[in-house]
Amino acid sequence: MKHLFLPVAFILNFVSYGQNIPIDFEQGGYGANWTWTTFENNINPPLEIVPNPDSSSINPSSTVAKFTALQAGEPWAGVESMHGTDIGSFSLDNTNCTVKIMVWKPVISDVGIKFVDATNAAQPEIKVSNTLINQWEELTFDFSSRIGVYPIVKDQIVIFPDFDTGGRTQDNVIYFDNVYGSVSNTSITTNNNESLTLYPNPAQNVVTIQNTSGSLNIEVFDVIGNFILKSKDKTIDISNLPNGIYIFHVTSNSSDEILKLIKN
Repeated sequence: MKHLFLPVAFILNFVSYGQNIPIDFEQGGYGANWTWTTFENNINPPLEIVPNPDSSSINPSSTVAKFTALQAGEPWAGVESMHGTDIGSFSLDNTNCTVKIMVWKPVISDVGIKFVDATNAAQPEIKVSNTLINQWEELTFDFSSRIGVYPIVKDQIVIFPDFDTGGRTQDNVIYFDNVYGSVSNTSITTNNNESLTLYPNPAQNVVTIQNTSGSLNIEVFDVIGNFILKSKDKTIDISNLPNGIYIFHVTSNSSDEILKLIKN
C-alpha cells in the first residue's frame, strides 16, 4: 500500500541533488576514472581516455574521451556512465538544462545525449548534429522541456557519439570532451546547526542515522513521494528495498532534516 505523505514539491524544495560536472576527463576532474560501459557497438571496444589529438583548437584540454564507432555496430551505439556514483543524482532545472559537449568527428552525424534514473527509466535522447569535421566543435543540447518530467531524479548519462541512421561506411573514431552544465552541490538542507548524515551511503543492507541526539522519528519515501516505511530506530534495514534513491525525513529533539540515500 502506498500513501503520498510527502508531495513531490516538498521533496524537491528541500533536497538539492548534485551533478559531478563538468565531465572533462582530466585526472582530478570528472569522467576519467568513471566506469563507462559501451553498448550496441558490435564487439564493444571500451571507451578510451587519451591525449587530446587537437589541443591547438578551441579545446586545449590535456585528455579527452575516444569512442570508436564500428561499422558493424548499431547506429545508436554509445557509452553510459555507472548509475549513481559517477555523475551523481540530480534533477533538471533552469540551472542545468543546457548541456554542452565538445566533439571531434571525421563525419557529419548526430550526437545524442540522454539521462537515466536508477531504474533505467528515461525520456528519449536529444540529438544534435555536428557541422564540422576533423576539428573540435561545441554542440548545445536544450533539456528545458524535460524539467519536471518523469523520471525526476537522474543518476546516469548516456552518450551516442555517432548516431548515424544512414549506416556507417567505415569505423569512425570520435573524440568528445567537456560535457557540462551548471555545477550544483549535492547537499542536505537542515533547519538548524545539527547536521544529520546517513552511513553508509550508498548502502545495500543497513543504514544508520549519524549525529543524532534524543528520540528519532524517521519516514522513508521514494523519489516520487510514495511512503515506504517508518522507524524510530537510528539503524534501519533496507535490504528488502529495491535499488534506487530514497528520501529520509528525519526529526529529532533538535533537528528536522531531509536526507537522500542511494540503495544499490
